[in-house]
Amino acid sequence: MMMLPVTLVLAAAAGLINLWLGLRLVRGRMGGVSIGDGGKPEMLAGMRAHANFAEYAPLVVILTALIELARGPSLLLWTLTAIFVVARLLHPLGMARPAPNPLRAAGALGTWIVTAVLAMWGLTIAYQANAAPPSHGPAIETVAPRG
Repeated sequence: MMMLPVTLVLAAAAGLINLWLGLRLVRGRMGGVSIGDGGKPEMLAGMRAHANFAEYAPLVVILTALIELARGPSLLLWTLTAIFVVARLLHPLGMARPAPNPLRAAGALGTWIVTAVLAMWGLTIAYQANAAPPSHGPAIETVAPRG
């Protein structure tokens, strides 16, 4: 069985953050805003924070899984995962405050940096896989017919 511990921790954290972001909107929904933002800036900010998370988290989880499959868990991958989780907690906290503010900026910047590093790492792995000659013979052994 193949374990992907970094990806599993990241996906679990992302699931919890997604639930937290959704629950933050429940108060507004229970307060009479069933669809949309009801013209309330705090609802709009909460909805955008939730949507922004849904835009970035899946890509980061997928990139993390593919890199971990190709290279295994590493300190760098764990570090990037931790930065992403912290960034995704800071961003919605900043969205609830007047813009601009350091929480929102740090959350956005952290997310972009992690996404860029993972994307470049993934491209590097793909390039190396195509550039390297096979380390062993052909995948299918050819045998002359007996006769």
